[in-house]
Amino acid sequence: MEEDKYIKRQKVYKIIMLIVLTAFITFLVTSTYILNHIEGTNGNSVLSSLISNSDDDELTKTLKGIESIIDKYYLKDVDEQKAIDGAIQGYIEALGDEYTEYIPADEMKEYTQDIMGNFVGIGIYMIQNTEENTIEVLSPIKDSPAEKAGILAGDIIVGVDGVNYTGDEIDTVANNIKGEEGTTVKIEIRRGEENLTFDIERAKVITNPVLSEKLENNIGYLQITSFDEGTAEDFKNKFNSLKDQEITSLIIDLRNNGGGIVEEALQIIDYIVPKGQEILITVDKDQKEEIEKSKDDVLIDMPIVVLVNEYSASASEIVAGALKDLNEATLVGKTTYGKGVIQQLLSLSNGAGLKVTVEEYYTPNRTKIDGVGIKPNEEVNLPETVTSPLTVTREQDTQLQKAIEILK
Repeated sequence: MEEDKYIKRQKVYKIIMLIVLTAFITFLVTSTYILNHIEGTNGNSVLSSLISNSDDDELTKTLKGIESIIDKYYLKDVDEQKAIDGAIQGYIEALGDEYTEYIPADEMKEYTQDIMGNFVGIGIYMIQNTEENTIEVLSPIKDSPAEKAGILAGDIIVGVDGVNYTGDEIDTVANNIKGEEGTTVKIEIRRGEENLTFDIERAKVITNPVLSEKLENNIGYLQITSFDEGTAEDFKNKFNSLKDQEITSLIIDLRNNGGGIVEEALQIIDYIVPKGQEILITVDKDQKEEIEKSKDDVLIDMPIVVLVNEYSASASEIVAGALKDLNEATLVGKTTYGKGVIQQLLSLSNGAGLKVTVEEYYTPNRTKIDGVGIKPNEEVNLPETVTSPLTVTREQDTQLQKAIEILK
């Protein structure tokens, strides 16, 4: 499939604390509930506490046996915590669920900051172009240190702190760019035929997940790039600002949105759907069904078009599916990614975290999403000349043009 080729060709990173940006590309996309806590034990026995409290547990006995053999025969010293983390990660990977993962304690802070959308770094999105084996700046985040320094979309990152890198070293580049607030990193850029060097001071960066604009014919435009903490409130404020400009209809752009916090997505649905309507159905491993209903009075009462594509995933599909089923919006674009499961992030007593797939979700009409996606009311392809849906220009954007046509 064309999107599979794209996934293999491109890797996108959010260079803020260097956490992966677009989960639909790296298969780390998630709808996540806010942190819950579970009781654990000390770091040396956390694996046992995750699996069983019984001394007779088969996994525990096997691991203890391996530990005894290593202690007795292994030539070198053992990093006990690293061994524990590796054992847990191996167990989780064996589940075969691409969304369930173990986060070691030393990575947990960055991980939770990524979910909340508040970071320390330089504030750029970068992409790996495997065809040219380069690392390309997708875009700087508005008002970030990178934007203020003059980094532009399309710049090629050649080196970091005097060391040159190729595209397949993007992970190393990501690790070397991140650092403490107030410290400086030297970024070497190739822009066309010109080589440039930027000394950029790392700082707190707050992502701006909602972008707003007033289009022709009094059409409001709100693009949601991710469902971070505070996205729903930001969406509400920016809608009210557009309403003050006397918009009469609205486009909500969820293209390339890989998901985020479920509660933020549900709140945005609440702004549109009348109180008391079913908006989300979840089912757990015991087939226990829970129905989420809208709780608030309607804020947005006007014609709506929602833009989606093959990289609209997870929480984006929750919003798109509810608005389509309840006839509150017309969906335009391509069939969505099809990630219809929800994860819960649990923090362990040793500081590590466990993100676990806990539920499958369905639209109000009980339509299955996982592995299927949501089909738009109006299917519209981008022109063949568009090589990446992440960088489509306004002039090439046939999906946006169709949305405007519908609302006219």
